Formats: sequence, C-alpha cells, structure tokens
Amino acid sequence: MLERIAAKFSDILREVSGKSRITEKNIEDTLEEVKKALLEADVNLRVVRRFINHTLEEAKGEKVLRSVTPGQQFIKIIYDRMVSLLGDERQDLSLKGPDTLSVILLCGLQGSGKTTTAAKLARLLKNRGRRPLLVAADLQRPAAVEQLLTLGKSIDIPVFSLSTKNPLEVVKEARSYAVKNLLDTLIVDTAGRLQIDQALMEELKNVKELASPDEVLLVADAMTGQNAVEIAKTFNEQIGITGIILSKFDSDARGGAALSLKSVTDKPIKFIGVGEKIEDLEPFYPDRIASRILGMGDVVSLVEKAQQAIDQKEAEELRYKIESASFTLEDFLEQFQRMRKLGSLQSIVEMIPGLSGQLKDQELDEKELKHQEAIILSMTPEERQNYRIIGPSRRKRIARGSGTSVFEVNQLLKRFEKTRLMMKKMSQDKKLQAQMFSHSKG
Repeated sequence: MLERIAAKFSDILREVSGKSRITEKNIEDTLEEVKKALLEADVNLRVVRRFINHTLEEAKGEKVLRSVTPGQQFIKIIYDRMVSLLGDERQDLSLKGPDTLSVILLCGLQGSGKTTTAAKLARLLKNRGRRPLLVAADLQRPAAVEQLLTLGKSIDIPVFSLSTKNPLEVVKEARSYAVKNLLDTLIVDTAGRLQIDQALMEELKNVKELASPDEVLLVADAMTGQNAVEIAKTFNEQIGITGIILSKFDSDARGGAALSLKSVTDKPIKFIGVGEKIEDLEPFYPDRIASRILGMGDVVSLVEKAQQAIDQKEAEELRYKIESASFTLEDFLEQFQRMRKLGSLQSIVEMIPGLSGQLKDQELDEKELKHQEAIILSMTPEERQNYRIIGPSRRKRIARGSGTSVFEVNQLLKRFEKTRLMMKKMSQDKKLQAQMFSHSKG
C-alpha cells in the first residue's frame, strides 16, 4: 500500500536528510518536490496548498536554519504536518457500555465494500468482547442479504433479516431482537447506489432517524482518490457522518483519499480495509501511516502483527539463531509460512525502517515466494540444516523435485545468504531493537 507516494517521499527526504546546512532556497526547492508528489498522489489541491504553506512557514524559522541537525529538523516538521493532515490521533468508535444498545450505521455507494466491511467490523468488535448483531437493511442490491447471512455464519455472528422491502421495518425489528437476545451492538448495512441521488439520501435520512446511531460510518473506496473525498463530503453534508472506513487501502499506491479526507470533511478515518480476508480490518493510526508514507517504516504495527502470529518462545529461539549465525534453510522455510500470517511481503517491507528504500528497485513477487518454498521442501533435512553441502548434482535434483530450474535454486541460496547477513545486521541494530522491544512490552 502507498508504494508510489512512499517511493517519491523517500527520494525527496534522502536528499535533504544528510545536509549539514539548510538554506531557505533548499527548503523551497524541497517543498516544491513535496508539492508535486502530493498532487501526483491525487491529494486535494486546497489541502496541498495548506500543507505546503504551513510547512514552509514553520521550516523557515530559527529552529531549522540554526539547528545542529537542520536536515533532521526539517524532516520532523514534514512528518508532524503529515500526521496532522491524516488526523493527528487515532479516533476509535464512540459506543455505549455493554449494558446499553449501541448502533453503528454503515453507508456508502455500491461497490465500496460496505457489506464485507460490516462483517469485518462485527468480527473486530466481537474480539473486543462486544456482542454484535449484523442487520441486513440493504434491500436494493440483489443478494446483499444473502451475502451478509453467509459472512455472519462464517464468523459465528447473528444476522437479522426480514422478507420485506422496507429497511425501516428491518431496523425497528432488529432493535427489539437485539434487546431480547442481550446483544449490545447493532451494525446496520444500508443500501447504496451506483451514484449519489436524492432517493438514496432520503432513505438514509429516514433510517438514521429511526436507528438513532452512535456512529454513522461512510465506507469509501481508497482506490478512487478524489472521488472518495467528494463522496465523503456529500454524505457528510446530507446525512452527517461521524467517521470513515477506507476500504481497499491495501491496493492504494497513491494515498490521495487518506491524505485529503480529514481536511476536507473534518471527520476522522477510523478503520482501513487491508485485504479481502474477514480479519483484514485495522484501526487507522495517523502517525503510523505518516511514517510509512515518508519511508520511515512502522515498527509498532509490525510488532503487533508478529505478536498475534508468532509465539513468544518461537520468537526468542529465532532471535538466538540469528545472533549466533545458526539460522538454517529450515528456519527460512518457517519464516515464509509465518510471513503469510503477517500479510503481504510488500506490507511487511514497508513496516521495517529503511528497508523499503533499499528494495525499491526490486520486485517483491508473492508467487516467487511459493517457488522458493517448493525448492526448500524438495531438499533433504540434512541439506536444510547445512546449505553448504548443496553442490551441482544436488541442485539439479532439487530443481527437478520442485518443478523449478537450477538457476532458481541458485538464486534462492544466494538470497538465503543475503538474508542471513541482513538479519544479523538488524539484530545488531540496537536502536531498532530498543524500538521493537519497548513496543512489544507495551
């Protein structure tokens, strides 16, 4: 996600970071590049102008020009402005206590991923200890009710539906059902249209009035950039939203919607959809996304994902192997399998400070990972423990067994050697270790 804008910013900030002296001309030139990068990312023009003007005003002060590390001070200002642009602090849902019914109304256009997002949100709230009820009030799109029923069943969350064409009736009966069955959170999936029209808005206004929601969340497609911003603006003016869920965020290389929404609507992005799986919904943290955009990584999110996917004892064993240089191809294989639990290879790389910039010219192919896994699985236990014994005849046998070529086997072994060196280097990076350790304890 955000690959294109992150690559641009990495290049821009690399130029300025090491400068021992910065002039007003340096600042103006850098901010001109920043402006181009933001416009190419499809960020709203007024938002870009405001960002550049505020950054310029702050950067030209004594704090930067007379600083001992002016390049770093300048980057810190850009980072702070970026966090502010994205919404400053994480904004969670405002729901009542578990003894009182809370209502979340989801709205958006057809194709934004609203129904799937409803199920993702229900699962997330269930994991937080709440007792959600999904409400199938999208009676416009064919199969929307069936889709929600199927999703609800897959995550063991009840779905309320009625054989009616009146969404008000569904919502009214759903409230009664929730109270009787001691459920504490209604998540209402409402109808969308292919475009905003008066009929859609009237229906949503009526549903909102009856449901009396604690949260009205717009589900917007991150891929549509400025279009998503205009849709959010209209929904906010017509209905009044309390926040935004950006779907398909994992496929967004530019970041225009994320960088524009808060400034244009004054409503926070509360969650992002980061994949097609039901668990792929994450809280939106402005500071973490700003770090990714500026190529600074996102160690906190990486540690959180790792804690969910990797046992603490396994992590300690891996750390020992890396530090003692006893990391084998067997361990390499295990890491492939664990990485799948953490997300795509690209998303992991983006979270490690500095790594994204180092690998920016290399293609990160998920299919290649599967080929590499097949190659290791074609090795004997002895070969996996000691890769140095894998000579030409063994390489031919491994290539045949894995359905690959000797060239690919050679490439894997070279990559393994490089990975061992890189991991060893990272294990000796005390600053990165301290950062990861402090977050893992928190």
